[in-house]
Amino acid sequence: MQYALHDFIGNIGLVLLLGTYLLLQMGRIESASLAYSLLNAAASLCIGVSLLFAFNMSAFLVEVFWLLISLYGICKFFLRRRRP
Repeated sequence: MQYALHDFIGNIGLVLLLGTYLLLQMGRIESASLAYSLLNAAASLCIGVSLLFAFNMSAFLVEVFWLLISLYGICKFFLRRRRP
């Protein structure tokens, strides 16, 4: 087995995903925070990059929806800030 750059990027995504979940469980980050959604989006993108080289439809769909949900959270954060 060869360890390529896309594998490394996918592993960064895995660390981001698990690290974000750990921070949430430890009470160090709020689920409604911008950081939470940004970290989840970054994790999804990194894992998605690795899936482009070793494609798996189920995993790819999980990452697409993970990214969409994260983008929803980012939009919701900015919309909340605009309200008086």
